[in-house]
Amino acid sequence: MRLFTHNMLSSNIKGVANGFPLRIEVDQVVEKQVDFHPDFLRNMFPKLEWKALVDAARTMGYTELPEEADSSMLESEEFLRKLHHALLELHLEEGALVCPETGRKFPVNKGIPNMLLHEDEV
Repeated sequence: MRLFTHNMLSSNIKGVANGFPLRIEVDQVVEKQVDFHPDFLRNMFPKLEWKALVDAARTMGYTELPEEADSSMLESEEFLRKLHHALLELHLEEGALVCPETGRKFPVNKGIPNMLLHEDEV
């Protein structure tokens, strides 16, 4: 699972008011090379929850993203390459996503998060 995906997922358990961001528990991280497309990154930047991305990247061992970012940084190829690596090349292969409110763990196996809810959670 890419951090791009993680940045858009939340816990939809019944009664949960704050299901974002999901905390990451890492068992295995894999890096997969992806073609660099700066225009894609510039278009996606306004949609990202930056603090959630930075925290998730650090949990996965990547510390190159700055604490804060703004649109003026999108002119820097160095910044865009770091963003590209965090969003698209780091993959949570095995682990779990944890609801910040309930602590419910959603497993991630072979890079695929299982966000299915139990009957009592719907």
